[in-house]
Amino acid sequence: MAELSGKYLVGVYDDDDTVLHAVPRLRKAGVKIQEVYSPFPIHGMDDALGHPRTRIGIAAFMFGVTGCCVALTLMIWTMGIDWPMIVGGKDSISLPNYIPITFELTVLFTAFGMVTTFFISNGLSPAAHKHERFDVRATDNKFIMAINVGRNSMSEDEISRALRDSGAEEVNIKQF
Repeated sequence: MAELSGKYLVGVYDDDDTVLHAVPRLRKAGVKIQEVYSPFPIHGMDDALGHPRTRIGIAAFMFGVTGCCVALTLMIWTMGIDWPMIVGGKDSISLPNYIPITFELTVLFTAFGMVTTFFISNGLSPAAHKHERFDVRATDNKFIMAINVGRNSMSEDEISRALRDSGAEEVNIKQF
């Protein structure tokens, strides 16, 4: 997560559809939007903001493959090579016997790996610094659009006017 510094214009919206339709209008007008904060996920907001598709599925697949390989390696080594035991006349290395444990370790590695990936990618940890909020009402019932004034070529008044024209109830200035 990027560290906040500088001057921000904060548009406060009352409706999720209004803010969803305001994002493409503002981007078309040349405004670079820092982020949109809402009390619940808004379907289509990622596309409207221009965020790329997530690659989290690739990470989940890689964690699963790692868990599968670890499980098979552990069982083949211990039961087939290091200490082979013939039980009921079956082969020492019999893959059908390994399927349940392989499945369980695949799921376990994927779950722990994804939780760790989630915390790392979102900057969440016990030692994480508290992030400043643009508006405390973003967790209750308002939708907040943050625009860094320094990263836009438009003036503060033009951005403020564009925010009000797009349906913002309030436009505030926040300095970090």
